Amino acid sequence: MMKNKSSVFKSFMFLLFLGCAFRLNSLDLSNVDTAISDIFINLSGASEGTTSFRSLLIPLGGRTESLGGAYTGLCNDISFFDFNPAASCTLENTELAFFHSSWIADSSIETLAFTTRFNNLGIGAKISCFYIPFTEYDVFGNRVASSYYSESTGTLNLSYIIHPGYTFKGLAIGLNAKAAYRAVPDYTDNDTGAILTNSGLNQSAIAVMADTGLLFQFNFAKFYYSRAANCKFGISATNLGIAFTGLAENIVIDDGLPSTIGIGLSYSPLSFLTFAWDFRQTFNFLDFTEYLMWYTGLGVQIKITDFFSVLGGFQLKGANPRFSLGSQFAVKTIIFNVNYTLDLTSSFTPVNRISLSAKLNLGDKGRKEKQKQVDELYKNGVECFANHQYQKAIEYWQEALKIDKYFDPASTGIKIAQEYNQMLEEYQEAFSSK
Repeated sequence: MMKNKSSVFKSFMFLLFLGCAFRLNSLDLSNVDTAISDIFINLSGASEGTTSFRSLLIPLGGRTESLGGAYTGLCNDISFFDFNPAASCTLENTELAFFHSSWIADSSIETLAFTTRFNNLGIGAKISCFYIPFTEYDVFGNRVASSYYSESTGTLNLSYIIHPGYTFKGLAIGLNAKAAYRAVPDYTDNDTGAILTNSGLNQSAIAVMADTGLLFQFNFAKFYYSRAANCKFGISATNLGIAFTGLAENIVIDDGLPSTIGIGLSYSPLSFLTFAWDFRQTFNFLDFTEYLMWYTGLGVQIKITDFFSVLGGFQLKGANPRFSLGSQFAVKTIIFNVNYTLDLTSSFTPVNRISLSAKLNLGDKGRKEKQKQVDELYKNGVECFANHQYQKAIEYWQEALKIDKYFDPASTGIKIAQEYNQMLEEYQEAFSSK
């Protein structure tokens, strides 16, 4: 009976938040858009919009957007791909996820991602598709062509933790290899109205690029017990590469990709509270003299219960500040994220700037069970040490290290026990010689 009540309560909380998010669509921002734009207009760079494959800058949606894009130094779930490729080797669980984000007007982006971990090695793959209807009308208002403009990106990820430990969690390094394709539909001749063969293909493009990143994990001012570090610091560079266009006739180098370099920091002073901050500088990889503006984001997550969290974020990006509100809701092994973003491009009728994600937790490959075994062996060793059974304590701690060679408390305990054991032997030897 209690289990059924819990399920009903979970469903009620989820629907309540979803209803609140859609209720926002009755608001009208038309009277304040101009005033806000005037405040932030100086944060727009002269070269904004000159890079290609702009869909690479559109957030996947869900949790990362709820946190205002402040994710480079957090990256504790499958959403890490576009922020820090070093994170896959630090994740607790294997995850499979689907993301949907309604962007401006009729445009959307869909993403399917997977990541898993083998001890210190993390791998992952992601495919995303941004699309928008492409409709052409003649001078009389008749529709003469209808299709979709799209940008699709495939990503392969590899990361590794160097010297992880109990106190210092190690240094994670990672790399994404990415390829993207821009599909432009064929359009018509203005004079004859006939569709020009390969006209779209000639403006389509192919891009190859890479992301790289570092992630440090450590403990600082931590007021709760957890194996996981409560502080993370990340550095990453994304979309480093080149694009080619003119695929139908003469292949040439396309405009530069929207490359970025960023830093991020996350901090959890309490087990239910997490803060995150990001700073990113966008640049043209082909022409560093073109000035592109920086942007920054702040985010906070509050864990209400084991299955429900509330998230909020603010991102300052050019003359278009964004406010986000989201939730995270768990049902057994599936985690849902719902987000609403409010900015100067948002239109409240019809609904847009709503993003959703569903993540399937496929387990941790027995890592938590191993941690329990290590903790139990360590506890037994501590009890033996307290009873002056130093050799037996050493044996317990050696067994713990066989399971987890990076468990620093066992290594430290062995050294101390060996010193005490040696002192005891020297004392007994000295006493017997008398």
